[in-house]
Formats: sequence, structure tokens, C-alpha cells
Amino acid sequence: MLSDTRPVAHEVVYANTARGFALCLMRSMTRSRYYIQCDVDDKVENWSDDAFWDEFRRRLPPEMAEALETGPSLEKSIAPLRSFVAEPMRFGRLMLAGDAAHVVPPTGAKGLNLAASDVHYMYDAILAFCAEQDEAALDEYSRRALDRVWKTERFSWWLTNLTHRFNDDPFEQRMKEAELAYVTTSDAGRQMVAENYVGLPL
Repeated sequence: MLSDTRPVAHEVVYANTARGFALCLMRSMTRSRYYIQCDVDDKVENWSDDAFWDEFRRRLPPEMAEALETGPSLEKSIAPLRSFVAEPMRFGRLMLAGDAAHVVPPTGAKGLNLAASDVHYMYDAILAFCAEQDEAALDEYSRRALDRVWKTERFSWWLTNLTHRFNDDPFEQRMKEAELAYVTTSDAGRQMVAENYVGLPL
């Protein structure tokens, strides 16, 4: 849901609860985007604004739930959690970039970052080809871009699985809790998350 409401926090907030996942994103000082996990076969029509806010509040820590500002939705949709990569990213004279080449779930917020890095590599390749008629530079585009794409897909897939509940298996949930404890208490774990979340070097 996108709404013109004051963000509940200035940082990204991930909530992994027994009721499912929730995500808080600040779009501006007066606009927020919020997510809750629901069944992929669910319908937007089943979620009135009041129903969304009620369920969202239940998935937040009490102090955040109390501070949550609600209001009419500007946009509401159900986003399937899917990953996709087209490999290679060059087919003859056609070079793919962004969502045409790969899709990541919104959990890691990496779609725009990946598109920008694709354009960076594509620019290098086209510049080399135009300046030196270097066909190899065009061939190299796909390899360079995909190296970063697959690493980013891995992180988004890992973060999505860590923060969502896809079944009621208690062993799987305890494994996720152990993984979460590790990455939030270990310097090495925090460094891994920070490096991938901020963005891998080009």
C-alpha cells in the first residue's frame, strides 16, 4: 500500500511475526509504502484500507503500532514474490537491462539498483564498441552484468526467505530465527548484510 501518511520510522523496518511478514518504507516525510505478506492467490478487493491497517498494525511492535498514522491508500496491489534472470543478457544486437533482464522480490529493494548497474556496464560496452569497433566489449556486457545480477538475486532470495513464513514447519522457523540472531549479533554477519544491502561494488 502507498499512502500519504507520515512514515512510522525513518529507517526501513522488517517485521517477521507469527502472522507473517511486514515491511515499512519511507518514501518522503509525508508518504509511506507498506507491505504485508498475504496468500499469492488473494485479491486486492479483499483488502479494504481499514482491513489492511488493522492487519498491518498487528504485525508491528507495540510502540510502532501506537505511532502508526493511517489514511486512504493511493495505490494498493499484490506483488508476487518471484525471481527471474534472463541469461545471457545479450541476444545479437539486442541488449537487455533492468526488469527486461531480471526480476527480484521487493524485499531487498534491489530492482532499481540492478537496473542502474546494467546501464553502467552497457554504457562501457557501447562506448568501447563505438570508439574502437570492439565487438568483444559487447560480448563482455552480459558476463559483467550477470556476475552482479546473480549475487544480488542471491541476497534478495536469502532476505525474502529469512523474513517470510511460507509454511508452519517449526524447525524451519527456528533455523530462520537462528540465522537472524547470527546476522544481527555477529560483526561478520552485519558486515555481510551491510555490504549487500548498500550495494556491491561495480
